[in-house]
Amino acid sequence: MLGRMLSNPRLVLPLGFARRFEPCRTGRCENRSTTSQISIAGPCVMLVALLLTLVSGCGDGSTEDPEQPTTEVVKIGARDWRVERVPPVVEQRVQTQAVKPRLIHQIVAAPGEVALDLKRVAKVTSRIEGQVEKVHVQLGDRVRRGQPLVAIGSLKLDELVQEYLVSKAQAEVAEDNLRRVKKLRADEIIAERQLVEARGHHLEAKARYEHVREKLLNLALTEEELRELEEGSHTEGHLYLLKAPLSGTVVSQDVVLGQGVSPGIDLLEIVDTDQVWVFANLPIEEARRFKKGDKGTIVPKGGEPFEVLLAYIAPLADERTRTVQVRFDVPNRDGRLRPHEYVEVRLAVEGSPTLA
Repeated sequence: MLGRMLSNPRLVLPLGFARRFEPCRTGRCENRSTTSQISIAGPCVMLVALLLTLVSGCGDGSTEDPEQPTTEVVKIGARDWRVERVPPVVEQRVQTQAVKPRLIHQIVAAPGEVALDLKRVAKVTSRIEGQVEKVHVQLGDRVRRGQPLVAIGSLKLDELVQEYLVSKAQAEVAEDNLRRVKKLRADEIIAERQLVEARGHHLEAKARYEHVREKLLNLALTEEELRELEEGSHTEGHLYLLKAPLSGTVVSQDVVLGQGVSPGIDLLEIVDTDQVWVFANLPIEEARRFKKGDKGTIVPKGGEPFEVLLAYIAPLADERTRTVQVRFDVPNRDGRLRPHEYVEVRLAVEGSPTLA
C-alpha cells in the first residue's frame, strides 16, 4: 500500500496542510504566513515519515499465518481412521476426548400433572343425625390424627347411650343370677329347669349388651369413651365427636355452628401432601420400553429437577388417546409440588453402544 501511495504523484492532503506547501515554478514553496522559504523536499520527507508511522501502527499484530492442521492415520480396532489435529493455539481452548464406544441415552419427555395421593385424602362425615354444637377447626388448619374436629349433639346418640347402660346392667344382673342358680343346683336345692332358664336369660341380656356396644363403636366411639360411660362420666358422653382420621391440612369446610347434619354429608376434607402422585401419558410404543422401578426425572416449572422411581404403569391403554398412563410416587415434605400443577416428566432409555 505504501508503494502505491509513493508511486502516485497526486497525493491528497488535508486542506490546511496543502495550503502551507503550494508548489511554485521556481522549485520553492512560499509560506503565506511567513516570508521564509523552504525546500519542497521538506514536506515530502515529512509525508513519508507520517505514512511509515501509520503503516507500522497497523502492523502491531502478528502477520504470520496460524499453524495449519496436521493429518495422521490412527488405527482403532480393525479400521484405520484419518485424524486431523487442530493447531496448538486452538487446542488450548478446546476440550477433546478419545473416540470410543459409548452408551447414548435417549430421553422420552411428556407433560405430567401432580395429583393427590388418594391414600392420604379423607372426607369427614357424620354417621348419625344431629346438630353441630362446636367446631374445633377451620379451613387451613393443620390437624393430627385423632384430633377433635366437630362436636354433634344427637337425640339418637342419647337413646343409644341409655340403651347401652341399661343393657350392661341387665347383663351383669343376669350373670350374677346365673352364678347363684348354678350354686343352688349344685346343692340340689332347685330343679334343672330353673338353671336352664337362668342360663337363657343371661345369654339374651349379654347379646343385647354386645349389640348396643357395637352400635356405639361403629359411631367411632372408642373403648376408652365407652369405659367413661360405664363409670358414669357423662359430661361429654352425649356429644358425638368427629375426629381427624389422618394427619394433614383442612382444605374444605362445609360446616358451621348450629348446622343440622345427617349421615353421608361431607363436612370437612383433610389432605396430606407429604407424598403426592405425578401422572403422565406415554405413547404405547414408548411405554413398552419402561418397567416399574425405572428412574425418572420430574421438572417443575421454575424449580429444580429431581429423580423419582416409576411406581405404576397402567395395564390398559386409553381408548381415546391410545396412550398408557404412568405414575410416580413423589415424596413432598418440603411442599415443592402442589396438586393440580403441571410438570415435565423425563424418562431415559439406554441405547446401543455408539462410537462417539
